[in-house]
Amino acid sequence: MLIETQNAKRLAIYFFYDRRGVVDGYVPYFLNDLKKNVSEIMIVCNGKLDIAGKEKLEQYGKVLVRENKGFDVWAYKTALETYGWDKLEEFDEVIMLNNTIMGPVYELSETFEKMDQKDLDFWGLTEYFKIKGDPFGYSPYGYLPDHIQSHWIACRRPLVSSKEFHDYWENMSMIEDYAQAVGKHESIFTKTFADMGYKWGVSVEMEDLRNYSGYPLMMCPKKLIKERRCPIFKKRSFFHMESDFLKNTTGEQTSELFDYLRYETNYDVNMIWDTLLPNYHQFDLVKNMNLVYILPTNQYNRELLEEQTKENKVALVMHLFFEDLLEESYHYVASMPQNSDIYLTTDTEKKKEAIEKVFAKLPCNKLEVRVIQNRGRDVSSLLVGVKDVIMQYDIVCFAHDKKTAQVKPGTMGASFAYKCFENTLSNKMYVANVINTFVNNPRMGILSPPEPNHGAFYPTIGFEWGPNFDITRKLARELGIRVPMNAVAPPVAPLGTMFWFRPKALKPLFDKDWDYKDFPPEPNKIDGTLLHAVERVYPFAAQQAGYYPAIGMTDKFAAIEYNNLRFYLRDFNNIVVNQGIGPYHDDMICAVNQVLVQRGSIKAALKFRMKQKLRRILPEKLYKKCAKKWKRMRGFETEE
Repeated sequence: MLIETQNAKRLAIYFFYDRRGVVDGYVPYFLNDLKKNVSEIMIVCNGKLDIAGKEKLEQYGKVLVRENKGFDVWAYKTALETYGWDKLEEFDEVIMLNNTIMGPVYELSETFEKMDQKDLDFWGLTEYFKIKGDPFGYSPYGYLPDHIQSHWIACRRPLVSSKEFHDYWENMSMIEDYAQAVGKHESIFTKTFADMGYKWGVSVEMEDLRNYSGYPLMMCPKKLIKERRCPIFKKRSFFHMESDFLKNTTGEQTSELFDYLRYETNYDVNMIWDTLLPNYHQFDLVKNMNLVYILPTNQYNRELLEEQTKENKVALVMHLFFEDLLEESYHYVASMPQNSDIYLTTDTEKKKEAIEKVFAKLPCNKLEVRVIQNRGRDVSSLLVGVKDVIMQYDIVCFAHDKKTAQVKPGTMGASFAYKCFENTLSNKMYVANVINTFVNNPRMGILSPPEPNHGAFYPTIGFEWGPNFDITRKLARELGIRVPMNAVAPPVAPLGTMFWFRPKALKPLFDKDWDYKDFPPEPNKIDGTLLHAVERVYPFAAQQAGYYPAIGMTDKFAAIEYNNLRFYLRDFNNIVVNQGIGPYHDDMICAVNQVLVQRGSIKAALKFRMKQKLRRILPEKLYKKCAKKWKRMRGFETEE
């Protein structure tokens, strides 16, 4: 069936879900364009919807709020039943789409005009290519066939008015989970009706990518948008499982997508941040968007720095406790721009005099040394000691002198301090580039050095929370922080308590009326205290305020970090792969975990060896088992 674009009568059934019941800006933006191309829009919301959100959606059509059951499949079924077949058959086209897609990057009229010229019974925007085997266990075909992705399926009158279409929806069983949503609907809808003789297609030409990627919209979205004028992209691109990305790419796909949208299109990427930050874990966002900034230590733009520090008030807050480290501390403080303000805190008048003597020659706009109580260490220096002035500034660096005397040999602790300082206040050129990075990335709220991973600190990667998750979550709730936080996904936190930040990004922390007595008296135990909760809550405070956390490194230290991590990974691979485990990272993790859990049992060892052989024959089944467990542990939402 061909459609006459100018006179087409179209119904769009738009499925909406948000765990908070909030309608973020990307939804009205999308519906504004969609409304220009359809006759009616019906919006079906699963779960809750706040008053402001309902008012926004009602500008585009009738809004139906239903219980959060059946995923998008039963939302579509409910909408179809609400209209009734007689009414639905009056439309030339009925489009079922959902808010798992964002855009449009190009006006949707372009897509409609293109597809109206094609003699089809149903069509979509993008295609998912055939998968051997059935990872979800519901396919009547024993595999997942080529299919239109269910975020947009447009059905024309011949299909909508058919008995087959009516039967398909009337006999649709309840969808209990994401696996059923894919296995019982999305992956079989296309083949079901194609086998009956109905013609289908997609607007984005993809056939030549069949051997390039089974899921082009996820694995190479920039290619589809830039080269094939795909009008949409997946929200999931920004929080999808890293293991799946790294099976298919080197991890560039999402940051390439974001940069293209930001610099090469008119799409406002703030709409992406506005929906990601309240809803998804920061660790996934930082990994998928590669929010790690490697900055030069040997070049900067002096004129640009002067301009930026005139427009943005910059300060350093540093707590100094060890008199024997004053000269070393001066070296790092001297990296700040000359027109910045410097606040140094210490715990005695005697130390204050020593500090003023050493720092008397420091070139800066303002130098102030404050005596604070010796309770709360460096944390109270920031949250209490300078609270009266901190919100006057746009960009602030926070640091403290550091010995880490609890680990031996001393070089181990000294290297931890080196890692913190070098990636915070390495030299004037690095600091200038940090400031420039904040100016150029207005949604970045906190920039931290990478976590320690040498010597006794090696297990920090994988155990970033330590014994501090419960106390951090408790503190977050007290501060009104509601962004996602779980014990499996680590915080993107400054685990040396040195970092750069925007004071307004840490407003949830500064809004609390902190007092020295809130912190444990000295000496206190190393871990599990409020001090370590604050250290880990910093990035969540920024996320709550609408800013993202990021990692910052000097160009010199990035080389050190790369070689260290490569050494660790190479050792792991040498052992595991030589035992016949692999080749994929998640296969290795699942297999090693099985061995460790079941070790000591001959029966378990034999069972493991058999599974390793079967894995080479039936890789999807083992992958399915491990992937489902990983997703469940990570707390991913069941969203397409």
